Amino acid sequence: MTDNRIATAALGAGGPAVGVQGLGCMGMSFAYGPADADTSRATLERALELGVTLYDTADAYGDGDNERFLAPFLRAHRDEVVVASKFALSIPPDEPDRRIIRNDGPYIRQAVEASLKRLDVDVIDLYYMHRRDVNVPIEETVGVMAELVREGKVGQLGLSEVTADELRTAHTVHPIAAVQSEWSLFSRDIEAGVVPAARELGVTLVPYSPLGRGFLAGSFADADQDLTAGDFRRRMPRFTGANAAANAALLEPVRTVAGAHGATPGQIALAWVHRRAAVHGLPVVPIPGTRRPARVEENTAATRITLTEEDLALLDPIAAQVAGTRYADMTFTSAGRE
Repeated sequence: MTDNRIATAALGAGGPAVGVQGLGCMGMSFAYGPADADTSRATLERALELGVTLYDTADAYGDGDNERFLAPFLRAHRDEVVVASKFALSIPPDEPDRRIIRNDGPYIRQAVEASLKRLDVDVIDLYYMHRRDVNVPIEETVGVMAELVREGKVGQLGLSEVTADELRTAHTVHPIAAVQSEWSLFSRDIEAGVVPAARELGVTLVPYSPLGRGFLAGSFADADQDLTAGDFRRRMPRFTGANAAANAALLEPVRTVAGAHGATPGQIALAWVHRRAAVHGLPVVPIPGTRRPARVEENTAATRITLTEEDLALLDPIAAQVAGTRYADMTFTSAGRE
């Protein structure tokens, strides 16, 4: 084992300790173009060696392919890892590129059984509502999720892209361990309501896309020019055309701080997200996604970077200047309903 294992953080009030940085596994099967399976498997193993114990997937990632991909790794390391999956994005059989949000009880029960089978586990440690169907009362949705906990199919409950009011209402039905939302140097909308509510309730924040889907790390500069035709990021307003050019110009302070620390821009972006735990007084466990062992090593090393007040003064203004929304349709996000 390596000496560079990361620290731990609590997953929800009274929940298990997990590595303070998790791993987003979506890109190993879905959304970001072709991936090499052997390299992705090596990435999973290297992450665990470094103390990463929270592995994040969803039934919608490749129509179950990502859950199937993770199954052998989970079998080999079941007592060492926490697996998180999600329901809510139903894929019509005749429209494979379309997603329908469903939060109704019958669908949830169908979804959890399918995920358990694909993951080849007896219990999903953390089960999220992936997106909110506003036509179904959240008390009803969480009530069904709570039944899954009592039945031993799910360990803890999570919610993704919910508002502060939705989180508080859900928490009255059953304790919520984690809230997942985009949180990065480019995306700070949850700080107004969701983060204070999570702190108040003892909920862990699990930021997805803490590297701005690779943009903050310099993995690409313009999605249309740099990414393959099937890459999901080509449909995101921030990463194409004039927005991409404007946002690329915002990265100069990130590079400046990186130079001062002998770090990469991606490490500085992650260190900023990790700093949110101290700034806001709650556990924060980001889940940067990668498919390469070397990138996991780089990302976990960011947990050992301490940003100064001078660094933060350069970095904190970035989000207010970002051009374009994080999705073309923001109604499915907490920001679109706050």
